[in-house]
Amino acid sequence: MRSKQTKRLVILAFFTAIILVQNFVPLVGYIPLGPLNLTLIHITVIVAAFVLGPVDGALVGGVWGTITFIRAFVWPTSPLATIVFVNPLIAILPRVMIGLVAGSIFKLLQPKVRHTMAAMIPAAILGSLTNTLLVLGQIFLFYQSKSQMLYQIDTKALLPYLLAVIGTNGIPEAIAAAIIAPMISAPLLLRFHRKS
Repeated sequence: MRSKQTKRLVILAFFTAIILVQNFVPLVGYIPLGPLNLTLIHITVIVAAFVLGPVDGALVGGVWGTITFIRAFVWPTSPLATIVFVNPLIAILPRVMIGLVAGSIFKLLQPKVRHTMAAMIPAAILGSLTNTLLVLGQIFLFYQSKSQMLYQIDTKALLPYLLAVIGTNGIPEAIAAAIIAPMISAPLLLRFHRKS
């Protein structure tokens, strides 16, 4: 029992270290595309949720969210970060929810399917889309009246703009998660749950 707990803590620390590297080494966690970034860090959170479970996945997501929040003040990843990610509901909550959603859906589907990958793919897609929809939905909710300051577009154009971001960023991020997260998670899951 103690050995399993130690192994879990080591793997949790490993995922936290990866999140730190992805946040601070250029082009490892974010690919800049104009005022927005194509994000890859969500894949690490999803893998953590598959291997360690939804609660630990949420913890890893919380680490990412906290870094996002702090960086918005000291070293923003994009011009929008200084306005949007200073709100902890936008910076932290969606990242925590990635782990909870992906891990919970995987846990729910795993006993019902023959192959583990069949449970991971939809869980990865939904975990990724959770982040996208919560971030963009809250931007619309909290910053609708400030859309000209944020995007140099009028209020009526904000919703179509955010929907376009879902198509250009959210869908590719979900596809990347559906491909990469299961490929990394399956061998880790086998190794982690193998009896010592």
